[in-house]
Amino acid sequence: MTGADALLPLRSRLRSLRTAAFGADPAGERMERIRRSPNFANGVFQNPVGARTRPSGSTLELAKVYFRKEERRRRAPAGPVPLHATTLTDLAEPPATGLRLTWMGHSSVLAEIDGRRVLFDPVWGERCSPFSFAGPKRLHPVPVPLASIGPLDAVVISHDHYDHLDMPTIRALAGTRTVFAAPLGVGAHLERWGVPADRVHELDWNDTVKISGLGLTATPARHFCGRGLRNQQHTLWASWVVTGPEHRVYHSGDTGYFEGFKDIGAEHGPFDATMIQIGAYSEYWPDIHMTPAEGIQAHLDLQGGPSAGPSAGLSSGPMLPIHWGTFNLAPHPWSEPAEGTVKAAAATGARIALPRPGEPFEPSARALPSAPWWRAVAGGPAADRTGGGMPAAPGRKVDSSRIAGTGEPETAPAV
Repeated sequence: MTGADALLPLRSRLRSLRTAAFGADPAGERMERIRRSPNFANGVFQNPVGARTRPSGSTLELAKVYFRKEERRRRAPAGPVPLHATTLTDLAEPPATGLRLTWMGHSSVLAEIDGRRVLFDPVWGERCSPFSFAGPKRLHPVPVPLASIGPLDAVVISHDHYDHLDMPTIRALAGTRTVFAAPLGVGAHLERWGVPADRVHELDWNDTVKISGLGLTATPARHFCGRGLRNQQHTLWASWVVTGPEHRVYHSGDTGYFEGFKDIGAEHGPFDATMIQIGAYSEYWPDIHMTPAEGIQAHLDLQGGPSAGPSAGLSSGPMLPIHWGTFNLAPHPWSEPAEGTVKAAAATGARIALPRPGEPFEPSARALPSAPWWRAVAGGPAADRTGGGMPAAPGRKVDSSRIAGTGEPETAPAV
């Protein structure tokens, strides 16, 4: 290091050590647009309601829970996760109803909607980490190679955490003609990884862009952002509404529960399908991810309220649980999010789809994927923990009378 280097601000020197996987910070006109956002105040993006974005409680206690041998065993499947075997053959035929969803694991979903193809939060990398040698590793292979999916009309990014925005995946997609839709600030990462600026649309909450005849709207979420140790909150996080001529779907990204789901439902719903985060929760970060119970509550809010009972479930689209099963990001058992979702759905009459990774399904079908495939490889008796583990934290506005007996908060603060 030269004497001149030593005079550089520490922040600048640290930035020079960051690898490409950390992405890029917004600057110039992009940063000016961020500062003009009504959701940016006091130098940072703000949540729609207050949220703690760092783990609460004792760090030592969290470490004990996270690294306890028995708990580690339960946080991973005991055997190979069963993948759907004929994904590409199934996708070769167009959806009969005009709408088909294929869960690729975690929050990655291919949505075929009214003749267009949208890929949400694609993560095909082996780890959700800036490093190839460390960080949460996949618990199951990707169902199909990324290149075999075929042409895409749009790639939608919910926020810039590593388990939602994966550099190797984005670099592979940068070589295609697909267009990207992302929250404000995230375009800086995309452009650093080779996506041309003219193929990037950055949206603030409630902004809409038209892509290939679809309307893509960024809607509020309760979460946070950042890919480095120093989180500046200069990239926005969002949920997404995609509207076609005949169908509309909702993808939650990562979010804690908040009353704003009702507003999103009133403005854009009801939906032919929702994709809702239900995994990686913990009592240590109760505000920024949802428990299975809260995920079902959010789904009901988005659809305009609870159904009149199981027989009325066909009147609204089903919920696809996402953000579980692929990476170990929280202290709860691997299969607990699925068990909690099943229990919460049974208590409310909500329709849910439970596909294996890579299993396409059409949301309007009377028979949705429903087999509890995860039980054969669960690492422990997660159902003994009532499908949700810890109770919801105080102050979380969830109607427990509508969702009996499940619950626990979610998010992984590092991703």
